[in-house]
Amino acid sequence: MRSIPETLYRKSTYSTSNNCVEVADIPGISAVRDTKAPEAGALEFPATEWRALIEAVRSGEL
Repeated sequence: MRSIPETLYRKSTYSTSNNCVEVADIPGISAVRDTKAPEAGALEFPATEWRALIEAVRSGEL
C-alpha cells in the first residue's frame, strides 16, 4: 500500500457526520478511505475510473 500524505485527503461533500469518506487525488490514482478508520488504509482506483463513477452518479445513471 502506498503512503499518501494526510494533506492530500479531502472529505466528500456528500458525507454526513456518521458516513464519511475521504478522497485523495494523486497523478493517475484516486484513493478513498473511511474517515473513521484512516489507519485501515485506502482503496485505490485509476483516476479515469473514479471520474467515470462520479460522473455516472451525478448524471443519475447510478
